[in-house]
Amino acid sequence: MRGSATDPTRAAGPRRVRRAVGAVASAALLLPLLGAAPSEAGSAGRLQQAFAAAAAEYDVPQSVLLGVSYLQSRWDGHGGAASVTGGYGPMHLTDARTALATAPPHHSEGTEDPRGDSARPPLLPDTELPQDSELPARLRTLTRAAELTGMSAEELRTDPAANVAGGAALLAAAQRELGEPLSEDPAQWYGAVARFSGADDTATAAAYAGDVYDVIRTGGERLTDSGQRISLAAQPDLAPDTGQLSRTGLRRAAAEGTECPATVSCEWIPAPYEEFGEGDYGNHDLGERPASQSIEYIVVHDTEGAWEGVLDLVQDPTYVSWQYSLRSTDGHIAQHVKAKDVAWHAGNWYVNAKSIGLEHEGFLASPDAWYTEAMYRSSARLVRYLARKYGIPLDRQHILGHDNVPGPTTSTVPGMHTDPGPYWDWRHYFTLLGRPFGPTAGAGSGMVTILPDYASNRPAFTGCASAGTPCAVHGSSAVRLYSGPGEDYPLIKDIGLRPGGGDSTIGVNDIGSRVSTGQQYAVAGREGDWTAIWYLGQKAWFKNPKKAPTAVPAKGLVVTPRDGLESVPVYGRAYPEAAAYPAGVPAQAVSPLSYRLLEGQKYVAGDKVPGEYYYAVTFATDAHQVVVGEDLYYEIQFGHRVAFVRAADVTVSSATS
Repeated sequence: MRGSATDPTRAAGPRRVRRAVGAVASAALLLPLLGAAPSEAGSAGRLQQAFAAAAAEYDVPQSVLLGVSYLQSRWDGHGGAASVTGGYGPMHLTDARTALATAPPHHSEGTEDPRGDSARPPLLPDTELPQDSELPARLRTLTRAAELTGMSAEELRTDPAANVAGGAALLAAAQRELGEPLSEDPAQWYGAVARFSGADDTATAAAYAGDVYDVIRTGGERLTDSGQRISLAAQPDLAPDTGQLSRTGLRRAAAEGTECPATVSCEWIPAPYEEFGEGDYGNHDLGERPASQSIEYIVVHDTEGAWEGVLDLVQDPTYVSWQYSLRSTDGHIAQHVKAKDVAWHAGNWYVNAKSIGLEHEGFLASPDAWYTEAMYRSSARLVRYLARKYGIPLDRQHILGHDNVPGPTTSTVPGMHTDPGPYWDWRHYFTLLGRPFGPTAGAGSGMVTILPDYASNRPAFTGCASAGTPCAVHGSSAVRLYSGPGEDYPLIKDIGLRPGGGDSTIGVNDIGSRVSTGQQYAVAGREGDWTAIWYLGQKAWFKNPKKAPTAVPAKGLVVTPRDGLESVPVYGRAYPEAAAYPAGVPAQAVSPLSYRLLEGQKYVAGDKVPGEYYYAVTFATDAHQVVVGEDLYYEIQFGHRVAFVRAADVTVSSATS
């Protein structure tokens, strides 16, 4: 084929690109990447020069190269660390086999029953992910880049300038393979951009290319994680040649039956609703939502498994389920369970019955691996669509991480999962949702929204590779809590996680003493650079200096025990009172957790809801019923997880100074 890797007119490419970016690809380029917070000192412009040099060498418009890189990594290098799908560097060149070989062993984050329905025996399926014998091409792009540039795989993984050159070489190769000229006009690169995505279907490739061209049209500037200032001039009138998509040879995905916005690529890969013997069935329950009961939550998960293997699991009737899976490399979405039906995903039946679960692909066991911009954007579009359709507020009491879902009973609290973990960028995610976090009240408000700067907020964690071993230090959404105004004080204790009174730790899966971006809490005190909040029945302190705040003032409602009560019980589910259950439906225990909401303490209130239980314990749906009680509950932000209190037990007021 014309312009192949063996084309003699390109033979000198690898040597020329080394000369062109040799100064850029120096050790100095990497100095801010290892451990230090981002700083522009001595490095501004070097990565920008690398984009210019690679674009010139491989005859790729610089705007196309920058647009693709932004959608892959937001121009970040991540210090040479691999993404959740084994992608490296600003161009997210994938080398999943190497990433797997160097990844730490997997450590389970919990032992929860994903169904979380105490009316049925615990469901504890084997969670071992199938191993793929051959990695798909989208997970091996770095190998192809090495062939095209003559650079070593190690260079392409660790040297940002080389990585950019590798991405340019891949784009140029895709353009030639499509029979298109190496044009200076970015509008003529639509097909190559679509192919670069690694997608195997036209809808995903088109959605990806559309995002890249949106980035180019909008332009932008950003300080990367290595302290490099990168800019892309806006081209608002750019109209790409979308007709090139028909020549890419990609398949058409089976989108029929999906419940997705037109702005994403989506295909239907159904989870089975099947009986498999002795009264057992799986892997979800049929329902009639929202007619039968409202959908109140969207739960964000991380699979920590490969796309192909995860799809195998969700199609197993003996396993568990969720509504949507999202692929990291290109943002492709597969839907498995209709929104009307109840998937088994969050470990709490009350939440399952009123939520939609989104699993985001994670290929590596290390929780500090990073997520692509393509997946963040695709996920945000899906969540915006679902929120509009079902009237779900876009806030952190309705858009939950799995780590925010409460254990339904006291015994289940220690086993609850903790994904997507402290490295999911909630601040960026909510900006993409169109609901960016910010101050909503004046200084001195009695309520705060947790809002650290993701890049510079770098708490230490352990346990990514093995128990007690330090994790790589980098940006995080998490803020650590102490029992006094200083880091010398002990961490807050969580009696639910450690009934014996053991200390919380800085383990990556230990959420006993930390809060997360977007969560809101009632202020319990202030002292210098430190702010205290009410948390798990205790006064919990976090560093919050005025010059670099980790929380901003907020307004809203708070609950406190009503007059005459020294404490009130806290629940992990809002179930009806026993009298509400009809004949034939066993009453479920209104079981308080081990926590108490104490007199004088305040907690931010969310929705006021009736007690509700979905009885669905049989394969045949004729006995399924939604039971709604007279008792009312408030959802509250009690600790890292949400919880519920009976409305009759508390008084509600506005947060004040």
